[in-house]
Amino acid sequence: MSDTPTNEQLVEDLVRLLTVEKRAADIFEGGQQIDGFGRVFGGQVLAQALQAAQSSVPDTKTAHSLHAYFLRGGREGHPIEYRIERDFDGRSFSNRRVVAAQEDEEGRAVPILNLTASFQVPEQGLKHEDSPMPDVAAPESLKTDMEMRRAMADKMGDKLSEGQRALMLRPRPIEMRTIDRLHWMNSEPKPPRAHSWFKTAAPVTGDADTPALHRAIITYASDYTLLGTSALPHGLSWMRGELVGASLDHAIWFHREARADEWLLYCTDAPWSGAGRGFNRGRIYNQAGDLIASVAQEGMMRKRKSKS
Repeated sequence: MSDTPTNEQLVEDLVRLLTVEKRAADIFEGGQQIDGFGRVFGGQVLAQALQAAQSSVPDTKTAHSLHAYFLRGGREGHPIEYRIERDFDGRSFSNRRVVAAQEDEEGRAVPILNLTASFQVPEQGLKHEDSPMPDVAAPESLKTDMEMRRAMADKMGDKLSEGQRALMLRPRPIEMRTIDRLHWMNSEPKPPRAHSWFKTAAPVTGDADTPALHRAIITYASDYTLLGTSALPHGLSWMRGELVGASLDHAIWFHREARADEWLLYCTDAPWSGAGRGFNRGRIYNQAGDLIASVAQEGMMRKRKSKS
């Protein structure tokens, strides 16, 4: 019998991962990735911090934006604590500041992420939309991300370390179908633009099926593919060991509600890189062509020095 988890199990594990536990007044603890190793995925910390913030705001207000700075890489196998500051509560808007902290190797609690989230009572207002959804291939016509990863792992052979291969082929709760060649698929310089469809690998069901959870899952998935967009003009990849990098910040603006278990199109572009950094933007659409969220991120991006 195979030990590979089913898609339903992967999504159940993701929901469990993003369900933070209250430890004290305005203090929450985030769960750990099952069989996680190395650094904590940045999208996990973002989503858990948002979940902690959402848990401190009445259901009458919904998150419309978040802005975060990554300070240190989180370590798998260690719990993450989320402390909330209630900076503002007005009639229409509320603001929450979250500090994510984790014990370092010497047992000291150090911050790994600062996040500020803003919440609003839903209301009607002036409307316009000037960001048409690109005309791209439908997700059903594309290969799955895992099919492409298996093919790439076979092609790279011994060039991949055991750890790189395990990370590349690890089953994921987010199913992706990529229209363009991402940085790990391509060694030729190309324009800094990419388009990928994504959704959870199985439907989100049960009591956890709330708009707040879907916002958290979209936040989690928004950290996929984004930083790599600024590597495309250089024909380099982290997967091939050619770059050293890390996310520095992350911002999301939620424009309308959406389900994370229905196909969403993630369009990314990188208008600039330099000074050891790359700047990336993202737009997320539902299949009806509605813009549901905008994303921005800057990351550290350096060419790895050759070993003498």
